[in-house]
Amino acid sequence: MPINITMPALSPTMTDGTLAKWLKAEGDTIESGDVIAEIETDKATMEVEAVDEGILGKIIISEGTENVPVNEIIAILLEEGETANDIGDVSAAAPAATPAPAAKEEKAAAPAASAPSAPAKTETDTGDRIFASPLAKKLAANNNIDLTTVKGSGPRGRIVKADIEKAKSSPAPVTAPQASAAHTDPNVKTNVFGMAYKEIPNNNIRKVVAKRLSESKQQVPHFYLTVECMLDELLAARVNINDKANGAYKLSVNDFIIKAAAMALKAYPAANVSWNDDAIHEYLDADISVAVSTPTGLITPIVKAAQTKGLKDISNEMKDLAGRAREGKLKPEEFQGGSFSISNLGMFGVKEFAAIVNPPQGAILAIGAGEQRAVVVNGQVEIKTVMNCTLSVDHRCVDGAVGAEYLQIFKQYIENPVSMLV
Repeated sequence: MPINITMPALSPTMTDGTLAKWLKAEGDTIESGDVIAEIETDKATMEVEAVDEGILGKIIISEGTENVPVNEIIAILLEEGETANDIGDVSAAAPAATPAPAAKEEKAAAPAASAPSAPAKTETDTGDRIFASPLAKKLAANNNIDLTTVKGSGPRGRIVKADIEKAKSSPAPVTAPQASAAHTDPNVKTNVFGMAYKEIPNNNIRKVVAKRLSESKQQVPHFYLTVECMLDELLAARVNINDKANGAYKLSVNDFIIKAAAMALKAYPAANVSWNDDAIHEYLDADISVAVSTPTGLITPIVKAAQTKGLKDISNEMKDLAGRAREGKLKPEEFQGGSFSISNLGMFGVKEFAAIVNPPQGAILAIGAGEQRAVVVNGQVEIKTVMNCTLSVDHRCVDGAVGAEYLQIFKQYIENPVSMLV
């Protein structure tokens, strides 16, 4: 009886494709393994190989047709002795030819590279000879694959090119002389592309952070502003203060940044806000959330009312908060809330980046690494230590001019750290 050639699935995620070109015409003789058409997906153009032999009786889908669903009949193949009169009503034949996914696979033209999920049992015609397309046999020989170990997914269990490709990409094939020891680990799994992996369960912190940041990036209209801050005076002040502390405390650059961010919010409260549908909330204190990486994920402990605290107090508080954050011992009120966030990746050598706003806050400041650069000062080229700072803001509550003015004030405090003590 006539055989339906259907739109093949050329990847595990393919749902439809474009029938770009027919390489055979109606009436042409088709041999198993012949390339009969070209299919375009969203990723590539691939060739379709015939599984059965016969005459191309009728082309159902013309070339150039877009969005052809996987498993839709695209042509009819006539077996020996059949004519066009045997084709009948294609629309009526389609349901009968595709009663279940396994049957669909039997009638589909084998793609250049696919991974059938339910291969049929291999059958033989005279007892020992294996049903395989000429191309499949050639590929198996070239890759030293024993056909007796391959299950065919073509009609009546025929081994086709796709089955050989699957055997080649198997993470631990029977015929492979070297099987990775990692694949004997019961915790190792393999995806549809043959890639080995281990699952790392998501804890509650990662789930919450992922949910909140996804919502922020999707729902909050971000925009970004970057300034360059010269750190030379701050670095000199830090060395001087730490030397005179005699080990009683040790300030970090991040302590100065927290203080400068808070002082700038105090001086320019229009940036210390969050968006709410009924009204913009302008906060009276600069509660600075500081991003801390922990073994269980990112968390943002808060230095509350940071504008009222000295550098030593901020330093001691951050060391305590960060230490307890990594141990998972923070109280909810110590990391929930905050009016403004800081994320510092400078210690990792990151020059510049843009952070995602931490809802319901209106802004987050991303701090890059301080590095020496050639800077023009009063018409003279000098070597200065420069740090890039990028402000990400929620445009619903912080306008461009507000963000820019805030950064200018922040820059002044960083470049003139003594002014933070006044």
